[in-house]
Amino acid sequence: MTSASPQALALHQAVDRYLAHLAAERGLAANSVSSYAEDLADLTDFLLKQEVTSWGQVEPLHVVAFLSQAAQNGLAPRTRARRLSAARGLVAWLLKRGELSKDPLAGLVGPRLPEGLPYFLSRDEVGRLLDAPDPLSDLGRRNRAMLELMYAAGLRVSEVISLGVGDVQFQVGCLLVHGKGDKERLVPVHETALKVLKDYLEGPRTRLLKGKRREEVFLNNRGDGLSRMGLWKIIHKHLQKAGINGPVTPHTLRHTFATHLLEGGADLRSVQLMLGHSDISTTQVYTHVTRQRLVEVHRRHHPRG
Repeated sequence: MTSASPQALALHQAVDRYLAHLAAERGLAANSVSSYAEDLADLTDFLLKQEVTSWGQVEPLHVVAFLSQAAQNGLAPRTRARRLSAARGLVAWLLKRGELSKDPLAGLVGPRLPEGLPYFLSRDEVGRLLDAPDPLSDLGRRNRAMLELMYAAGLRVSEVISLGVGDVQFQVGCLLVHGKGDKERLVPVHETALKVLKDYLEGPRTRLLKGKRREEVFLNNRGDGLSRMGLWKIIHKHLQKAGINGPVTPHTLRHTFATHLLEGGADLRSVQLMLGHSDISTTQVYTHVTRQRLVEVHRRHHPRG
């Protein structure tokens, strides 16, 4: 955690409480919390040098200058984007708690990422996205189940909207996914996502059916299967609500699924099978993302980096 001088107390106290929230309430792993701690400590130290002593004093220009300095120091665009994401997560948490009256990062555009590498969300951004749907409404519970499943199984948009109730195998914790070229694959799903999905199937979906007979898992408010455009509108709405900006596409959660698995130590062949890639070279693009992350970790932590 961060340590604070008296004049920095407000800045550092907020960061420490946010990190405790990530660990205790979000359940983030220690190494993930440590990564956010480093990013936010760098930002806090920069703000102190600008004579900013509380988050309420932060202006967009402060963050722009911070990111500009990071670029001048040779940090990669994705590292700078991650730092901005960490700041957005903290600000969103402070706003939700009523400790900030305005968003100092609103409208701020992140660094342009290199072309060819898939854009993915950080673990904090995933948490904010999954928390965005309304837990009390039928549509909100549907949306939470859908987002959980997309992140848990790395599904394509077409696979989400075609998923049938009979394709969910709760006993073995898997989905039977109908992929490209009518190819089927079994994809494991963790218990958290299955629990949220079961909650949706047993209540909200039954009410959304409105007496119709439909096989699709995810239905619109008329009781019909979701369209591709309908699904994307739902994702886009919740990304905005979670304060997530960037070159997001309907496949961003799929990219995030693959990248986080590889970062966690999964082997490339297993990820290929779960994604349904016929050629492993398609999956290898994600190794470039994780390799870039390793280079940045080395640069940051090696004594001669």
